[in-house]
Amino acid sequence: MIPTIPQSRAFKTIYAGYVTLFFIYLAAPLVVVSVFAFNDSLFPSLPWNGFTLDWFIGDGQGETYKGLFHEDGILESIGVSLFVALMVTILCVFVGTCNAFLFERENFPFKNALYVLMLLPLVVPGIILGISILVFSNTVANGVEDLLGWDLEFLRPGLLLVVLGQFSFITTIATLVISARLRKFDRTLEEAAMNLGASKWRAVRTITLPYLRPAMIGAGLIAFLMSFENFNTTLMLVGSDSPLTITMFDRLREGSTPVLNAVSLFLMLVSCGLALINIMLQREKHD
Repeated sequence: MIPTIPQSRAFKTIYAGYVTLFFIYLAAPLVVVSVFAFNDSLFPSLPWNGFTLDWFIGDGQGETYKGLFHEDGILESIGVSLFVALMVTILCVFVGTCNAFLFERENFPFKNALYVLMLLPLVVPGIILGISILVFSNTVANGVEDLLGWDLEFLRPGLLLVVLGQFSFITTIATLVISARLRKFDRTLEEAAMNLGASKWRAVRTITLPYLRPAMIGAGLIAFLMSFENFNTTLMLVGSDSPLTITMFDRLREGSTPVLNAVSLFLMLVSCGLALINIMLQREKHD
């Protein structure tokens, strides 16, 4: 709706109703999950049996339920997810920054073709991407074992493949975020620094990279969140150490309990916090 064009009261009412229903549709599942994280019941459903914090802090002794912070399996899976997300974030920001300089500053044969190839993982379904990486790595590992007798365990399902699988598509998003910032940079600032005696690398390090810092941090936050919540690709590549999404999926198949609602609420709060940090960085970038 264009604000400058006069609209009838009926149209405004319908439009406001549509917007309200849309946001209710988005928020209702999250609200339901959050509410039942405090339900004093073994089942995350009606009826409401009273308020409790046991699904967060309960130790399972006496009449209390075993809560999130006493579930060793879930806490270990959170640690695995944090490790994977951190590794993916570091790789994506580093490679994304290098890619940004490559595609924004350099001219070379087949540049456009390589750029399209970089974007390709975004349109490939995550489960297909995971299967492709798994088949490729297993083929290489089996071939080396048949020829040389070496068992390349790191090419089998495990955390390394999970990191590489997530990195293969998240790095594209990091590249796009950082490239958008680099495209607006005034290169005469680098030229002025080099005219004053700075080397090209020193000019980039002291002028260009600080300019890119908000975009790099924003790309890192996006990469961290995408890695932490990734399921499809991770499912195909995971080994014995399961990230949180896989652990929650396994628990859900056994039977849902409000502790999963507690985990979901905890993750929503963390995600909202990181999203707010990203918004503040974006404002700083535009100021």
